[in-house]
Amino acid sequence: MAPSSRSTCARVRNRTAKTTGAPSVAEQEDDEAASGTIVDPRRLHEAARIAEALIFASAGLVSQTYIAERLPRGVDVLHVMRELRGLYAGRGVNLIQINDSWAFRTAPDLSFVIRTDETEVRKLSRAALEVLSIIAYHQPVTRAEIEDIRGVQTSKGTLDVLMEAGWVRFRGRRRSPGRPVTFGTTQDFLDHFGLEELRDLPGIEELKGAGLLSGRIPSNFQVPLPLGEDEIAEDEDPITALDLEELGLLTPGGKADE
Repeated sequence: MAPSSRSTCARVRNRTAKTTGAPSVAEQEDDEAASGTIVDPRRLHEAARIAEALIFASAGLVSQTYIAERLPRGVDVLHVMRELRGLYAGRGVNLIQINDSWAFRTAPDLSFVIRTDETEVRKLSRAALEVLSIIAYHQPVTRAEIEDIRGVQTSKGTLDVLMEAGWVRFRGRRRSPGRPVTFGTTQDFLDHFGLEELRDLPGIEELKGAGLLSGRIPSNFQVPLPLGEDEIAEDEDPITALDLEELGLLTPGGKADE
């Protein structure tokens, strides 16, 4: 089609758009330019291939920020990731989101066919499971608060086991006398238990159905809703390298204590 013919068609479409109230071609192009979002299918396809390669090549979770920095300029990373997740939805490997990170995982219904020769991870003791549950649902929570909920003293070894497993971390310090350390869960905890975010923790009905709650619990009982991983409580300060050094978890100079 000759240039004059194309411009004539564009003018006709623009006049039609004004009559119907729909945005004109020129207006659509202006909106795309203003938003800075690339809608070219070829660019989006290439962006999806890049994101797929980055996640596939990683042994752990890949942050959305890391992916966005490596995509073509103007591409909406969230749109790309959602399209990619839909592509893998019915396959043997699924693309899952955990907070603001992404990873490939075996489809849940196929996990039973996966065999591994790795050494079986030591099972947690009942005390460790209780402490992990309290931290997951009540975070941010201090050791004293954990003991108050359990009604018994919590040994340092129990917390050490959970931290060595990579499921529990130091979150911050409570703004109270002594500034006790607060505990919270990690992204590895979410990944291990197949949760996208803390809000996906089982609710009261699910806990009852699994036999984890007594049928005679108080009628006003509510499962606590924990704060998100990056949320700081009003009476909590973020933990710093200086705090870790004070607690003996960093050597002077900021290096992690072996």
